[in-house]
Amino acid sequence: MIFGIRAVIEAIEAGKDIDRLLIKKDLQGDLSRELFAAMKGLDIPVQRVPIEKLNRITRKNHQGVIAFTTQITYQHVSDLVPTIFEQGRDPFFVLLDGVTDVRNFGAIARTCECAGADAIIIPSKNSVSVNADAIKTSAGALHTLPVCRENQISQTLKYLKNCGIRIAAATEKGDLDYTRGNYSGPVCLVMGAEDKGIPQEHLALCDEWVRIPILGHIQSLNVSVAAGVLIYEIVKQRTE
Repeated sequence: MIFGIRAVIEAIEAGKDIDRLLIKKDLQGDLSRELFAAMKGLDIPVQRVPIEKLNRITRKNHQGVIAFTTQITYQHVSDLVPTIFEQGRDPFFVLLDGVTDVRNFGAIARTCECAGADAIIIPSKNSVSVNADAIKTSAGALHTLPVCRENQISQTLKYLKNCGIRIAAATEKGDLDYTRGNYSGPVCLVMGAEDKGIPQEHLALCDEWVRIPILGHIQSLNVSVAAGVLIYEIVKQRTE
Protein backbone atom coordinates (compact mmCIF):
# COMPACT_ATOMS: atom_id res chain seq x y z
CA MET A 1 0.00 0.00 0.00
CA ILE A 2 1.27 3.46 -0.92
CA PHE A 3 -0.42 6.61 0.39
CA GLY A 4 0.06 10.32 -0.22
CA ILE A 5 -0.16 12.05 -3.58
CA ARG A 6 3.56 12.60 -4.11
CA ALA A 7 4.43 9.04 -3.07
CA VAL A 8 1.86 7.60 -5.49
CA ILE A 9 3.09 9.82 -8.34
CA GLU A 10 6.65 8.65 -7.72
CA ALA A 11 5.53 5.00 -7.70
CA ILE A 12 3.72 5.44 -11.04
CA GLU A 13 6.68 7.23 -12.61
CA ALA A 14 9.00 4.48 -11.33
CA GLY A 15 6.94 1.91 -13.24
CA LYS A 16 5.33 0.20 -10.25
CA ASP A 17 2.34 -1.96 -11.22
CA ILE A 18 -0.70 -0.42 -9.52
CA ASP A 19 -3.54 -2.84 -8.84
CA ARG A 20 -6.06 -0.14 -7.92
CA LEU A 21 -6.11 3.47 -6.86
CA LEU A 22 -8.50 4.99 -4.32
CA ILE A 23 -9.02 8.74 -4.68
CA LYS A 24 -11.14 11.02 -2.52
CA LYS A 25 -14.27 12.09 -4.40
CA ASP A 26 -13.63 15.84 -4.35
CA LEU A 27 -9.84 15.78 -4.63
CA GLN A 28 -8.52 18.98 -6.24
CA GLY A 29 -5.37 21.06 -6.44
CA ASP A 30 -2.09 21.23 -8.34
CA LEU A 31 -0.75 17.95 -6.95
CA SER A 32 -3.91 16.10 -7.91
CA ARG A 33 -3.61 17.41 -11.48
CA GLU A 34 -0.02 16.17 -11.52
CA LEU A 35 -1.26 12.76 -10.36
CA PHE A 36 -3.85 12.56 -13.14
CA ALA A 37 -1.21 13.57 -15.67
CA ALA A 38 1.07 10.76 -14.46
CA MET A 39 -1.80 8.27 -14.82
CA LYS A 40 -2.68 9.33 -18.37
CA GLY A 41 -2.52 6.44 -20.81
CA LEU A 42 -2.05 3.82 -18.08
CA ASP A 43 -4.51 1.02 -17.29
CA ILE A 44 -4.94 1.81 -13.61
CA PRO A 45 -8.38 1.04 -12.12
CA VAL A 46 -9.54 4.09 -10.16
CA GLN A 47 -12.26 4.29 -7.50
CA ARG A 48 -13.63 7.62 -6.27
CA VAL A 49 -14.44 7.08 -2.60
CA PRO A 50 -15.52 9.13 0.44
CA ILE A 51 -12.81 10.32 2.81
CA GLU A 52 -14.19 7.99 5.50
CA LYS A 53 -13.20 4.92 3.50
CA LEU A 54 -9.64 6.17 3.12
CA ASN A 55 -9.47 6.91 6.85
CA ARG A 56 -10.57 3.37 7.65
CA ILE A 57 -7.66 2.02 5.62
CA THR A 58 -5.03 4.23 7.21
CA ARG A 59 -5.01 7.06 9.74
CA LYS A 60 -1.76 8.42 8.34
CA ASN A 61 -1.63 11.47 6.09
CA HIS A 62 -2.90 9.93 2.84
CA GLN A 63 -3.88 13.30 1.29
CA GLY A 64 -6.92 11.67 -0.28
CA VAL A 65 -4.98 9.07 -2.28
CA ILE A 66 -4.14 5.41 -1.56
CA ALA A 67 -2.64 3.01 -4.09
CA PHE A 68 -2.33 -0.75 -3.87
CA THR A 69 0.53 -2.31 -5.80
CA THR A 70 0.16 -5.68 -7.52
CA GLN A 71 1.86 -8.85 -6.35
CA ILE A 72 2.40 -9.90 -9.97
CA THR A 73 2.97 -8.19 -13.32
CA TYR A 74 -0.21 -8.22 -15.40
CA GLN A 75 0.10 -9.05 -19.08
CA HIS A 76 -1.93 -8.43 -22.23
CA VAL A 77 -3.51 -11.07 -24.45
CA SER A 78 -2.15 -9.38 -27.58
CA ASP A 79 1.38 -10.05 -26.32
CA LEU A 80 0.75 -13.74 -25.57
CA VAL A 81 -1.23 -14.92 -28.61
CA PRO A 82 1.49 -14.42 -31.26
CA THR A 83 4.09 -16.13 -29.06
CA ILE A 84 1.86 -19.17 -28.45
CA PHE A 85 1.14 -19.57 -32.17
CA GLU A 86 4.84 -19.15 -33.00
CA GLN A 87 5.56 -22.05 -30.63
CA GLY A 88 3.23 -24.21 -32.73
CA ARG A 89 0.61 -24.53 -30.01
CA ASP A 90 -3.13 -23.86 -29.88
CA PRO A 91 -3.88 -21.13 -27.30
CA PHE A 92 -6.04 -22.04 -24.31
CA PHE A 93 -7.40 -19.13 -22.27
CA VAL A 94 -9.95 -18.80 -19.47
CA LEU A 95 -11.73 -15.45 -19.23
CA LEU A 96 -13.43 -14.53 -15.94
CA ASP A 97 -16.09 -11.96 -16.80
CA GLY A 98 -17.23 -10.22 -13.61
CA VAL A 99 -16.01 -12.80 -11.08
CA THR A 100 -15.33 -10.89 -7.85
CA ASP A 101 -14.64 -13.56 -5.21
CA VAL A 102 -10.88 -13.89 -4.76
CA ARG A 103 -11.08 -17.44 -3.41
CA ASN A 104 -12.99 -18.61 -6.47
CA PHE A 105 -10.41 -16.80 -8.57
CA GLY A 106 -7.55 -18.55 -6.78
CA ALA A 107 -9.22 -21.96 -7.11
CA ILE A 108 -9.81 -21.43 -10.84
CA ALA A 109 -6.20 -20.29 -11.31
CA ARG A 110 -4.98 -23.48 -9.61
CA THR A 111 -7.11 -25.60 -11.96
CA CYS A 112 -5.92 -23.61 -15.00
CA GLU A 113 -2.28 -24.14 -14.06
CA CYS A 114 -2.81 -27.88 -13.53
CA ALA A 115 -4.65 -28.13 -16.87
CA GLY A 116 -1.94 -26.31 -18.81
CA ALA A 117 -3.95 -23.20 -19.68
CA ASP A 118 -1.91 -20.38 -21.18
CA ALA A 119 -3.45 -17.54 -19.15
CA ILE A 120 -6.42 -16.21 -17.21
CA ILE A 121 -8.04 -13.03 -18.53
CA ILE A 122 -9.82 -10.59 -16.20
CA PRO A 123 -11.40 -7.14 -16.71
CA SER A 124 -9.68 -4.13 -15.18
CA LYS A 125 -12.95 -3.02 -13.53
CA ASN A 126 -15.60 -4.80 -11.45
CA SER A 127 -13.43 -7.86 -11.13
CA VAL A 128 -11.07 -9.74 -8.87
CA SER A 129 -7.40 -8.85 -8.72
CA VAL A 130 -4.35 -10.78 -7.63
CA ASN A 131 -4.00 -10.34 -3.87
CA ALA A 132 -2.65 -12.44 -1.01
CA ASP A 133 -5.90 -14.43 -0.56
CA ALA A 134 -6.07 -15.27 -4.27
CA ILE A 135 -2.43 -16.37 -4.34
CA LYS A 136 -2.88 -18.53 -1.23
CA THR A 137 -6.02 -20.21 -2.62
CA SER A 138 -4.25 -20.82 -5.92
CA ALA A 139 -1.50 -22.75 -4.08
CA GLY A 140 1.01 -20.43 -5.73
CA ALA A 141 -0.32 -20.94 -9.26
CA LEU A 142 -0.76 -17.17 -9.70
CA HIS A 143 3.01 -16.77 -9.40
CA THR A 144 3.50 -18.80 -12.59
CA LEU A 145 0.25 -18.59 -14.57
CA PRO A 146 0.03 -15.41 -16.67
CA VAL A 147 -2.87 -13.10 -15.77
CA CYS A 148 -4.03 -10.67 -18.46
CA ARG A 149 -5.95 -7.62 -17.27
CA GLU A 150 -7.88 -5.95 -20.10
CA ASN A 151 -9.80 -2.68 -20.24
CA GLN A 152 -12.45 -3.67 -22.79
CA ILE A 153 -13.59 -7.31 -22.67
CA SER A 154 -15.66 -6.88 -25.84
CA GLN A 155 -12.55 -5.75 -27.72
CA THR A 156 -10.57 -8.62 -26.22
CA LEU A 157 -13.17 -11.14 -27.42
CA LYS A 158 -13.15 -9.62 -30.90
CA TYR A 159 -9.34 -9.78 -30.97
CA LEU A 160 -9.37 -13.46 -29.97
CA LYS A 161 -11.96 -14.29 -32.63
CA ASN A 162 -9.94 -12.46 -35.28
CA CYS A 163 -6.95 -14.60 -34.26
CA GLY A 164 -8.95 -17.76 -34.96
CA ILE A 165 -9.64 -18.60 -31.32
CA ARG A 166 -13.02 -20.19 -30.64
CA ILE A 167 -14.97 -18.57 -27.77
CA ALA A 168 -17.08 -20.87 -25.58
CA ALA A 169 -19.37 -19.26 -23.00
CA ALA A 170 -20.57 -21.19 -19.96
CA THR A 171 -24.15 -20.06 -19.41
CA GLU A 172 -27.50 -21.43 -18.27
CA LYS A 173 -28.91 -19.77 -21.42
CA GLY A 174 -27.04 -22.28 -23.56
CA ASP A 175 -28.79 -25.27 -25.13
CA LEU A 176 -25.59 -27.21 -25.92
CA ASP A 177 -24.39 -29.81 -23.40
CA TYR A 178 -20.84 -28.92 -22.39
CA THR A 179 -19.54 -32.32 -23.56
CA ARG A 180 -20.71 -31.51 -27.09
CA GLY A 181 -18.83 -28.22 -27.35
CA ASN A 182 -15.90 -27.96 -29.73
CA TYR A 183 -12.70 -27.21 -27.80
CA SER A 184 -10.18 -29.15 -29.85
CA GLY A 185 -8.34 -26.17 -31.37
CA PRO A 186 -7.51 -22.66 -30.13
CA VAL A 187 -10.10 -21.90 -27.45
CA CYS A 188 -11.12 -19.38 -24.82
CA LEU A 189 -13.58 -20.41 -22.10
CA VAL A 190 -15.67 -17.55 -20.66
CA MET A 191 -17.06 -17.85 -17.12
CA GLY A 192 -19.38 -15.21 -15.68
CA ALA A 193 -20.28 -14.08 -12.18
CA GLU A 194 -22.47 -16.48 -10.19
CA ASP A 195 -25.22 -13.90 -9.65
CA LYS A 196 -25.29 -12.08 -13.01
CA GLY A 197 -23.66 -14.46 -15.46
CA ILE A 198 -21.96 -13.21 -18.61
CA PRO A 199 -23.21 -9.83 -19.91
CA GLN A 200 -25.41 -10.14 -22.99
CA GLU A 201 -23.12 -7.98 -25.13
CA HIS A 202 -20.26 -10.38 -24.42
CA LEU A 203 -22.40 -13.49 -24.94
CA ALA A 204 -23.27 -12.19 -28.39
CA LEU A 205 -19.59 -12.36 -29.33
CA CYS A 206 -19.16 -16.00 -28.26
CA ASP A 207 -19.19 -18.86 -30.76
CA GLU A 208 -20.85 -21.42 -28.48
CA TRP A 209 -23.08 -21.26 -25.42
CA VAL A 210 -22.57 -24.41 -23.35
CA ARG A 211 -24.24 -25.53 -20.16
CA ILE A 212 -23.60 -28.08 -17.43
CA PRO A 213 -26.74 -30.13 -16.64
CA ILE A 214 -28.23 -29.39 -13.23
CA LEU A 215 -30.21 -32.38 -11.95
CA GLY A 216 -30.85 -31.34 -8.34
CA HIS A 217 -32.86 -28.58 -6.69
CA ILE A 218 -30.06 -25.99 -6.48
CA GLN A 219 -29.98 -24.09 -9.74
CA SER A 220 -26.27 -23.54 -10.25
CA LEU A 221 -22.75 -24.71 -9.39
CA ASN A 222 -20.09 -22.67 -7.65
CA VAL A 223 -18.17 -20.89 -10.41
CA SER A 224 -14.84 -22.50 -9.51
CA VAL A 225 -16.42 -25.98 -9.59
CA ALA A 226 -18.13 -25.26 -12.92
CA ALA A 227 -14.85 -23.96 -14.32
CA GLY A 228 -13.09 -27.15 -13.21
CA VAL A 229 -15.65 -29.33 -14.98
CA LEU A 230 -15.37 -27.35 -18.21
CA ILE A 231 -11.60 -26.91 -18.14
CA TYR A 232 -11.04 -30.65 -17.90
CA GLU A 233 -13.53 -31.33 -20.69
CA ILE A 234 -11.34 -29.02 -22.77
CA VAL A 235 -8.23 -30.94 -21.65
CA LYS A 236 -9.93 -34.23 -22.61
CA GLN A 237 -10.71 -33.05 -26.13
CA ARG A 238 -7.29 -31.47 -26.64
CA THR A 239 -5.46 -34.65 -25.61
CA GLU A 240 -7.59 -37.18 -27.47
